[in-house]
Amino acid sequence: KAPAKKAPAKRSGGPSPKYPRHNVEQALRIPEAILKQNAGNPTAPDDAVKYAGGTSAIGRWIVEISSAKKYGFLGTSDGDLTLEDRARRVLLPQEEGDRRNALREAVLSAPDIADVYNHYRGGSLPDSQFLANALIDRFKIPAESVDEFLEIFLASMRSAELLDEEGDQKKLLDVGRETSGKDGAPKVHRAAGKVDAGTSCFVMQPFQAPLGAYYDSVFRPAIEQAGLIAVRADAEIFGTGKIIDQIWRGIQNATVLVAELTTKNPNVFYELGLAHATKKPVILVSSNEDDVPFDLRHIRTIFYDKNDPFWGKKLTDNIADKITSALERPEEAIFNFEV
Repeated sequence: KAPAKKAPAKRSGGPSPKYPRHNVEQALRIPEAILKQNAGNPTAPDDAVKYAGGTSAIGRWIVEISSAKKYGFLGTSDGDLTLEDRARRVLLPQEEGDRRNALREAVLSAPDIADVYNHYRGGSLPDSQFLANALIDRFKIPAESVDEFLEIFLASMRSAELLDEEGDQKKLLDVGRETSGKDGAPKVHRAAGKVDAGTSCFVMQPFQAPLGAYYDSVFRPAIEQAGLIAVRADAEIFGTGKIIDQIWRGIQNATVLVAELTTKNPNVFYELGLAHATKKPVILVSSNEDDVPFDLRHIRTIFYDKNDPFWGKKLTDNIADKITSALERPEEAIFNFEV
């Protein structure tokens, strides 16, 4: 008598994860089978599974079909599975970049995966334990699913060419703000009910060119996009009295602060120390990892690449997102230390 097959391990109670249970490449198996064996025509689920090497659309095959739908590769019509344009562009690219762009669309539309990407895009992923904690607390990934989610997330980011693994920390490349609507207009994220009239964001940055010019071209637009008033330690707050007193007032009065760390400017670092001492949420920005002090590298930093022709727009959007996040969850941008 043949030994009985083990039943699949059951998950603990609670709702099923929203994210696709397969990485983006794995989720293409059934769409590819439909394309190759039925010319991409609408296909009954059982037939689609058979084309992919299964017997019928039950058990794990249902989960795989669900994953393909969550990436936007499959749809349904009259009970049949339909091959979506996104899958065709991955499997039968007509132009250079079709496959990569379609894979990016897929991962950036997938539940949970898109949320995590949009939160960390343009910066480094936290160390494994901090990232796991954020997945559970912020993104509501079940604790028992964190390892599975991370495996799927990282594999999908690699496939979509959105993951930079060259340095000490993994970084998510920023391909710009997520879009909504047929016109692709960028979403503007504001912290509803969190911003009062007159709320300010204090910018700590070098004044000399070219960094000084970023205040008007990047930082001010980002801050205003998040619904705050931008303030910098120049003519906007200078008046009678000591400069350091005015800077101190600017820091104390600010709800959120932004620090440009590029070039390791000592004045910026001094102001940053004051901000951290007051337990204010600070958004860190730098063009490179070397300019971020070692003691601050556990804090998420927004990195930008001046060689990217769209770096300014991407940085503006990223800062606006992080300010909104800091308003909603300030503890994530506050430097914690024990006295």
